[in-house]
Amino acid sequence: MLVFMKIRITAKAVRILLLLLILSAVISIPLADLWIKKDSDATVFFDTESIPAEKVGLVLGCGPNIYFHYRVDAAAKLFKAGKIQHILVSGDNHTSTYDEAGAMKKSLILRGIPAARISCDYAGFSTLDSIIRAKKVFGQDQLTIISQEFHVRRALFIAKRRNLKAIGYCAQDVETSIGAPTLMREALARVKTILDLYILHRTPRFLGEPVPIQLNQPPTNRNRPTISPDKA
Repeated sequence: MLVFMKIRITAKAVRILLLLLILSAVISIPLADLWIKKDSDATVFFDTESIPAEKVGLVLGCGPNIYFHYRVDAAAKLFKAGKIQHILVSGDNHTSTYDEAGAMKKSLILRGIPAARISCDYAGFSTLDSIIRAKKVFGQDQLTIISQEFHVRRALFIAKRRNLKAIGYCAQDVETSIGAPTLMREALARVKTILDLYILHRTPRFLGEPVPIQLNQPPTNRNRPTISPDKA
């Protein structure tokens, strides 16, 4: 009888714990969203006329899809408007057959951006990795972040808390009917970002030696990590 009571009490405690976790998640999603939106309002820009000029623009990577093309278009537009002098493309290159940064560089060159004005970060495995590496590896204390608005705002939130002075330029977004799954993932990503920054204190997966961007010299891409496919 006592054993049975212990099992019942334990099962009840588990149900209560699960309920509390669910409630916490439900509450944390809108709070995280509101915090990140409000925190970035003053540093988000949508047109090349109003955005201040910076030396370097950081393009956040993704796979070759519509988001990718809009981000590359936005970076090329900023460069041609004289609002950035150099472009740092940061993306995932965990295997020899998947290279977000390399693909962005090729697309930028096709849009008329000189190869010498593009640097590649091959270890931008996450937004947090890209932001911290832009500062610690590529030597940037101030830059323009380029992506879609939802992504820019989260990146700015990270940059501010890692002592990187940044503004954001919003690339064209996609229709809600197409981008709905991405926006759902973004809601969870915002909660995770706060946990990474304030609870887990997460650091980049890979740093390596510094490769500071020299605006008056051709860039070097010596910071390509060697990562085995089983770590993908």
